[in-house]
Amino acid sequence: MRSRATSFRHVRACRPASLGPAKGFPVDNNGDVDEASRQTGTTHANGTVFRIIEFAPGNAERNHRTDSIDYAVILSGEIDMDLDGTNVHLKAGDVIVQRGTIHNWINRGTEPCVIAFVLIAAHSALAGGKVLPAVG
Repeated sequence: MRSRATSFRHVRACRPASLGPAKGFPVDNNGDVDEASRQTGTTHANGTVFRIIEFAPGNAERNHRTDSIDYAVILSGEIDMDLDGTNVHLKAGDVIVQRGTIHNWINRGTEPCVIAFVLIAAHSALAGGKVLPAVG
């Protein structure tokens, strides 16, 4: 049986790199389409995105909320995650799960910080019975 691996790329995390977005649940492993070549936004409705991002020291702040559950692993460096005014300092080896809150990544250090993300489509967060829209 022929392998159906769609792509493997060595990526230097010098800028955002999306690696293999997939659509649908469960994902269909049949076919020969290279899903990594498909354009995607921050998240992929009804799918997943695997992304590696390098945050340079003094990066521009960007408060945002996504309609996804986000798994993140700090691969190198250090970064602050602002959660509605509360800062959490993270360093290489730390793992977080982000579930629809407004957040921001701020590199206040002197070295780049590289983070690997897996974003999986989720229903929008609710507060007081109202949908909290994606922001950013």
